[in-house]
Formats: sequence, C-alpha cells, structure tokens
Amino acid sequence: MLIDRMIGAIGARAEDQRKLLLMAPVFFICGIAEMLNYNGFMTLFNQRLGSEYLPYVYAAEAVILPLEAWLLSSLAGRLPKPQLMRTMYGIMLGIVAVNAAVLLSFQLLDFELLWYYPVLFVFSNFVVRQQTILLWSLAVDTCQTQQAKRLMPIFVGAATLGGVAAGLLAQGISLAFGPETIYAAGAVLLAVAWRNYNRVIARYLVPLSLKTEAAREEAPALTTGQVFMQALHSPFLLIVILLMTLMPALYFLMEYEFLNVTRVYFETEQQFSRYFGFITMLLFVLAFLLQTVSGKLMAKLGASQMLTAIAGIYVLSFACAFALVGSSAALPIISTGYMLLYLLLYYSAEPSYQLFFKTFPLAHRDSYRYASQGIAASAGIMLGAALQFLHSGLSLSWTMLSLVGLIGSAVLLVMAWLGRKFYMRELVGSVQSAGELDLAEQFEELVRNPAAIAQVRGMLKDGSDSAKEIALQIIQRMDNPRDLPMLLKLIDDLNPRIRNGAVRAMNVSQADLSAMVKVAAFLEDPDDELRAEGVRQIGKMKHMEPQALYFLRQKLLDRHPAVVAEAVKAMYSFHNAPSFEACAEVIDRILDEGGQASVYICRVVAELKLISFVPKIERLADDAHPAARIAAVECLGHLKEVSLLPKLLRGLPTMDQEMTRTSLDYFVRLGNAAVEPLLEQLKGAHPKRWTVAIQALAQLLPEEDIRAKLIDEACNRLTELEQAETYSSAFHAIRRADLSQLSVLRWQEVRLLIMEGAWSLLGGLADEQVMEAVRKASGDPDEEIRSNGWEVLAEGVGDRRLSQKLLAVLEGMDVRTDAEPDVLKARETIQEALHGSDDWWREMAAAALAAESEGSVMSQEQQMMGRLNKVVFLREVPYFADLSLEELGLIANIAEECVYPDDAKLLERGEPNPAMYVIVDGNVELTSISAAGWEGTIGVLGTGDVCGVTSAIDGTPSTVTAQSLLGDVRVLKLEGDAVSRLIRLYPEIGIGLLRASFARIRLLEEMMMRIDS
Repeated sequence: MLIDRMIGAIGARAEDQRKLLLMAPVFFICGIAEMLNYNGFMTLFNQRLGSEYLPYVYAAEAVILPLEAWLLSSLAGRLPKPQLMRTMYGIMLGIVAVNAAVLLSFQLLDFELLWYYPVLFVFSNFVVRQQTILLWSLAVDTCQTQQAKRLMPIFVGAATLGGVAAGLLAQGISLAFGPETIYAAGAVLLAVAWRNYNRVIARYLVPLSLKTEAAREEAPALTTGQVFMQALHSPFLLIVILLMTLMPALYFLMEYEFLNVTRVYFETEQQFSRYFGFITMLLFVLAFLLQTVSGKLMAKLGASQMLTAIAGIYVLSFACAFALVGSSAALPIISTGYMLLYLLLYYSAEPSYQLFFKTFPLAHRDSYRYASQGIAASAGIMLGAALQFLHSGLSLSWTMLSLVGLIGSAVLLVMAWLGRKFYMRELVGSVQSAGELDLAEQFEELVRNPAAIAQVRGMLKDGSDSAKEIALQIIQRMDNPRDLPMLLKLIDDLNPRIRNGAVRAMNVSQADLSAMVKVAAFLEDPDDELRAEGVRQIGKMKHMEPQALYFLRQKLLDRHPAVVAEAVKAMYSFHNAPSFEACAEVIDRILDEGGQASVYICRVVAELKLISFVPKIERLADDAHPAARIAAVECLGHLKEVSLLPKLLRGLPTMDQEMTRTSLDYFVRLGNAAVEPLLEQLKGAHPKRWTVAIQALAQLLPEEDIRAKLIDEACNRLTELEQAETYSSAFHAIRRADLSQLSVLRWQEVRLLIMEGAWSLLGGLADEQVMEAVRKASGDPDEEIRSNGWEVLAEGVGDRRLSQKLLAVLEGMDVRTDAEPDVLKARETIQEALHGSDDWWREMAAAALAAESEGSVMSQEQQMMGRLNKVVFLREVPYFADLSLEELGLIANIAEECVYPDDAKLLERGEPNPAMYVIVDGNVELTSISAAGWEGTIGVLGTGDVCGVTSAIDGTPSTVTAQSLLGDVRVLKLEGDAVSRLIRLYPEIGIGLLRASFARIRLLEEMMMRIDS
C-alpha cells in the first residue's frame, strides 16, 4: 500500500501509522500557527512601538518568568496530566483569540493603544514558548522510548514544514491585509488543531494516565536551596548554567540588531512583514534540512563538542556583524546571523544541554535540570535585555554593540571548551555507578576524548573490582587491539568476573601466538562460562587458523555442552571443510542423545541455519526432556520449518506455560506460512488453542484483515462465555457439587483465555502501550481506576464492537445470579457441554451423564482414575486446593496411579528418592532410626496426605522409611523432575508443596515433644 511505503520511507513502522496520522497534523498546523503569531506580534511591536523598547519588555519578562513557573507548577500539581494538557492548550488558545479580537477591533475602528503592544508581546511570547514545550511533552508522554526515537524527527519535520508554510502565508496575507490578520490567522489555526490534539489526549494519554506506577524508593529529593549550593560548589554545573544563560542572551542581542536593521531597510509594516515572512520561510527550510543531519552531527561530535562548534559559529556571526554592520551588506549578514543563531540555539544547543544532566544520578537529575533551566532562562533574558540597553539606553553604536557581541561570543567559546573538559571529568566519574543503559548512552562521548579514555584505562589499576568491571565494559565497546596486552595481565585476577570481563573485552584480531596461548589457558578453566568465553575468543583468531582449529577441536569433547556448542560455532566460522565434518559428527551425536545437552546445539543449528539437521531436530521435539523439546521448537521456528505446526496446534490444550509461549513464538516466526492453518483452527477450537492462534494472528495480520477475519470470531467467543457460565448450575441441579465447583474453576480460566485473545486483538488495532494501560486499569481493585478503564472501553478503543463486548463481560462477571435450572433443563445444558469445544467441560459432562445412566456415581476405588477423577481428588487435597483447574490438570497428567501391597516400601531411609506420593486410599507408616539406634514410628499418613516431597525435589536421600500399613495403599506417584519443572512454571504449585513440608515439620515436632515427655 502507498501509505505503508511512505511510512517505511520516513523510517517509521506500520504500527506507527495511527499515531502519525493524528499527531503529525497537530505539529504541522501548530507550527504554522506559532510562526504566524510570532510574525504578527513582532511586526506590530517593531513597527508601531519600536525595537528600542525591546530591552524593557525582555526585562519585564525576566521578572514574570518565576511567577509563570510557579503558576505552571501549581497547575501541574493540581490537575491530572490529560486535564493539564487540555487546560494549557485552552489558555494558549484563549490568549491568542483575545489578542486577535483586540487587534482586529483596533484595525476596524482605526484605533490603537501603544501600551497594548508590550502586553501583546509578553502574552504572545508566553504562548510561543509554552506551545513548543506542550507539543514535545505530549509526544514524549504518548510514545514509547523506541517509538519516540522513530517518530520525533518526523514530528520535528512536520513542525518545521509548518514554519515554511507560515512564511509563505505571511507573505501572502501581508499583501492584502496586515499583521493583525496574520496574527488572527494563527488563532484560527490553533482552533483547527484542537480536534486532533484532543483526540490524541483521549486515545493515548488518558489511558496511560489511568494509574500511576507504584511509588519506588529513591534517594531523598533535593531542595532548591541544596541545588543552588551544589551549583556554587560544582564548577561543572556552574559552567552549564553560564552556558545556558549566555547563549540565549547573545541570541537576543543578534535578534535586536536584526529587528533594527530591517526597520531601517523596510519602513512600512507591509514591507517588513513580507521580508520577515521570507526570513521565516527560509529559516524553517534550513531547520528542516538541519533535522536530516543533526542526529549524525550529534553522534559524530557529541554534546560537548557540539556546543563548542555552536559557540564558534556565534563568534563568526558577530565578527561578520562587527565588520559589516555599517555597510550595504549589513542586511544579509545580520539576517543570516539571526537565522543561524536561532536554529543552533533551539534545534541543537537545547538537546545538547539535556545530555549534560545525564551525568547526575537519576533521582536528582530533574532537580538539577529544572533548577538550572529556571536560573538560566531568567538570567538569560535579563542579560539579553541589558545588552540591548547598551544601544537603546546608552546609545552605543551598532559597530560597538557588535563588538560587545563578539567579545561575549569569545567568552562563550572559552566556557564551552571548559564545559567540555568538566563534562568529560563528570562523565568518567558517573560511569562508575552507571547501569549498562547509561554506559551505552555515554560511550560515544567518552571515546572522543583521549584524556577520558586514559582515565578509563587507569581504572583497571584501581583496587575496586566494580571500577574494573565498568572499565572493562567500556574497553570492550572500544574493541581496540592495542588494549590486548593490558587485558592479558588481568587473566590471572582472583575475581572470576574480572577474568571473564577481560577475556570478553579482548580484540584478538592481531594477537600473536603467545597471546593465543594465554587465552587458550581459559579452555581448561574449571568455570564453564570462562571456558566458553575462551572458545569464543580463539574462534576470532582467523589469522592463525591452524592453531585456532587445534584448540577448538579439543573443546568438541568438553564436559559442558555450552562449551561444545561454542566450539562448533567457532569452527564453522572458519569455513574449513574438515572442520565441518568434525562438527557434524558432534552435532549428530548430541542430537541423538537428546536431553539437556541438546539445548545448546539446537541454538547453534538455528544461528548457523544448518538445515541439514532439521530431521533430527524434528525428532527431538518428542524428547523426554522438556528443555530439549522447547529448544527444538525454538530452533525450527528460527529456521521457519512448518513441519511442527499441526502437531503443536493439536498439543496446545495440554501444554504448560513455557511450551505455550514457545509455540506462540514459533507460529509468529513462521510468518505468512502460519496464517491459513491458524485461521482454520479458530472455528470451534479449544479455548487455549483459540487464544494462542488469535495472539499469533494479531501479530501476523495487517489491521484490515484483523477487522475482517477476527473481530466477529472474538465477539462470538465472548458471547459463548455467557452460555458456558450456566454449566455450573446445571451440574449442581443433578447433585454433582464436585463437578459444579470444577465447572466454576474452568469457566474462570476460559474467561481469562478468551479475554486474553480479545485484548491481543485490540492491541493489534490500537497503540500497544495504551491497551496495556487500559487492561491493567480495567482489572484494578480500585473502583475509580477500574471505572476509568471501563470508560475507555465504552468509548470503543481499537474496535468499538469488540471493546464494548469485552466491557460487557467485565461488567457482568460479578453480578450474574442465574437461578438453578430444573433437572430436565440441566441435562439439556450438560448435553450441549458434551459437544462443546473445551475438553474439560466435555469430560465433566461425560462423567455426569455416565453416572446418571448407571444410577450412581462410581467410586474412585472401583475404577482406574482418569484425568478428571485425579483432578477431583487432588482438589480435595489441602496442599493443592488453591490451584487452578489447568494447574491441577498438569499435575494429573504427570501423576501415575500405583497400588502397593501390604508392607511394601514406598521410601527407604538413606536411599535416593525420585518421586513423591499423594495417598489416594490406605495408610502409610513413617518410621526412622534415632541417634541412639532405635527404630520408631513417626506417624501414620492417610488419604490426602503427601510424603517424599523434599527428597524427590532436591534429590537427597530419604530421611524416613515409608511403607504401606494394614492392607494395600493406592497412591498418585509424581516424578521429582517433572514436579520441579511445574514449580518453576507455576509458583502456586510450589506453595502448596511447601505447605506439605511445613505440615511434615509440625508432625515431627509433635513426635519429638511426645518422646521428650
């Protein structure tokens, strides 16, 4: 599609389309409005009152700014974020509209008040200043970090194109009308942008603000006084504040010269307005072009060098003004200087300042940033007004005024150079406590400064292990072969983390044989991770292929499969035919053995795309070891092999969480090849199979196909939930309370599954971040937050029909009070369940109808227990009572029913015990031997009790003997390895078994008390 190609061409993605279509017009229209307002009030002020009064107005602004900051802070503290954003826009629109009405009235009545123009300047400048902040704040708040990186340049581009359009409009309007109409046109455009602006807030910001994150413990907040004290004692922070003050002050001086020079050259308002419109258009064309290279410039120069370069352009601009201000070239020179300083100040210097504050701890960063910006904004305006007053009040000549600007620019250049020096020092200090993300952001700045790198290398000699680790991370990113000798000295460090970090950081592309031998020493290290890292480094020594292959071949027989896998991967990188044969033998052997070792080889097969091993990987998908099965599925997904798709779809109902997630990832990786099979599965599918298919399709299908093929299906499934809710009362009506309780459990699980699928579809149709916020709010225990989430669903987020159907399910969960049906109606309902899509309800229905046909419920003693019987029994065991039906079903699936004759031993004291036992029927006696050597009975276990838990899970010998007493005993036997895996996937199972252990401890304590007495 054309739109998709256009989105791809500008670097965005398909999921960004909705946000772009809403927000880009806001930035474009507001960009036009901002510059029309600016053109209008600057023309009126300059031509009617006079630019000589500009210093006084700026001085007044400097006094008002603290009051403005207090007012905005107060609003931010009182209002929720969406309401604050709407209020701020309303205030700005109101100010511009009132001013437009006054100006048009003056024009219509041929009347004016000179004192009104400073008021117009101050209030309109407030709008221009806050409008920019408001729009960037909205974009940052509604975009995820990665999405913001993609879309912010587009939003900036839209705003700058709006400035270009404003320049063209201003020239056209000024021909037929005047600056009043230009200003009024800006007010009209602000009103036009309101609709989209409000929709962005309603669609994205309101859901995100439904609930704030839980309060986190952070360092104590700094007071304003503490921040000021820190500024006075920190040369770095003081330099930053001075830079942020002097740079805009000098810009205001250049702006003052520009306005006065243009006033001399263009005597009428129309001439000035047209020229100012041309300058505005040219300015934003340059701004748009700057956006295409600013990211590259920042990456190449870094924040500190960027500011130094900007200061150099300040010097050049004022030097040209000083030399040519009295000549015929004054107008183009001053105009060019004005445009350059405007662009560099607002589009390059401001982002660079923000990086300076990243050297401060996260908890205090905003305190320093806002305090510094507040100080600098007020001081910058005051200083700019003072510089302008040198001409307007003290009658300093234009040449001397330009000389003052040149001297100030030179001071700015010196401060920028000093700031770079202090910044590097702070940066090196900050990385010692920085996280990996901060290191990634700060790394580019460090590598540009040799002194900073020298300090980093010096950290390797520091006694602090943490400092060494940070330095090793940085040196690893530098990837400099010249660091190899220094890193080789660390391979004997006592700390394995330092040794490992040193090996990781090595660039061995130019290593000699002695270095290879030292690295090869790691190949025999007892630490598996260190051996694997050594193999990786040997594999990078392509310039010594025979020696490298010699060492790598030995590691094909390493005791740990992770090291073997690294050796295989390294040998394949040499593209050596004999190496391929040796590796293939190892891969074949490990895949044939299966089990845990095959996990690492499956990853290598996937990474290297060794499709010749696909048949063995497919067989591995049936391996007895769960980790091997999961690794095989992951591998085949990476290789896009569709052979497992039918099998995985069939097995979904009985899969555990880990295999379910792996299967979903497999379907998504297959891409279009999975779409049709998944669509075919939807009709009448098991709830779990249906949900996984829907989740995969929500990621695979474009938006229009989701609406056309999946929305009706999801709505129908949500409707079927209402019918399924009646199963519980039907089972109760035929006196099957046990099945009624299980039916309630199953309905709750199915509801969660179907809703999971519905949420996935809405996430595919709306912003993912927004839907996650709505989802959390809709299930929040706080009634107000929950009702807000429901209100968003009522508005039809994503898809109106599906979101409102989902809302109906949420609202009806706790209010349904269906009366119990009569027996005849109950049997009809159970018959419907017998033919439904869910296997649990089918089993329940079959059991209930079979029991009725035989006239009585068969006892568990009279039949071998099926899955449903096991679940019914396990739910009565106290240790499993809190588990869901799915969790009980997983336990039932691994539970083997066994019968032990009288006096048979289930556990033998001192012997390994691979399983735990849940007693179904009969008695089990627990005995042990005391320290004195006598044997005694600890206790007797009966139906519902558990034994052998601890020794089965941790693999230790049993501390007791357990044997059947007074007849046969029937048990459910659970293998320890399988139980351990379920505990890892389902912590609730572990909690239940923990209760069993506590009960056992209490029993032992009671026995000890009886012995002591």
